[in-house]
Amino acid sequence: MRFDKDLVAASATPLVLGILAEGESYGYAILKRVTELSGGRMQWTDGMLYPLLHRLERLGLVVATWGTSEAGRRRKHYALTPAGHEALAERRQQWAVVADVLQQVWRSAQDAAQAPTGRPAVAEGWA
Repeated sequence: MRFDKDLVAASATPLVLGILAEGESYGYAILKRVTELSGGRMQWTDGMLYPLLHRLERLGLVVATWGTSEAGRRRKHYALTPAGHEALAERRQQWAVVADVLQQVWRSAQDAAQAPTGRPAVAEGWA
């Protein structure tokens, strides 16, 4: 399944903040976690993730520190700041509203499609 670019962009920040709320992580691990959480349906690239991480760092939502992997390679680790935790809480509330509205619209559209009138349903207020 291919995801619309706008949907990926809109969901990227809350996804990264949510993943980092689980604990400190580094770029490749974040990419793997997105793939894991989506059951392989979402596959992000480095070119999408790292600019986002740098923007979140500039905004003070994440802090980056250099660490060393078990293989001895240096890599940047990212963690949420207190402002990042606050931003995540706000984004969760916002997405809950969006998800609720979408469910209502889709339910209404499904009900309208199943209406036995033989003619297309007209949304209330639009007739």
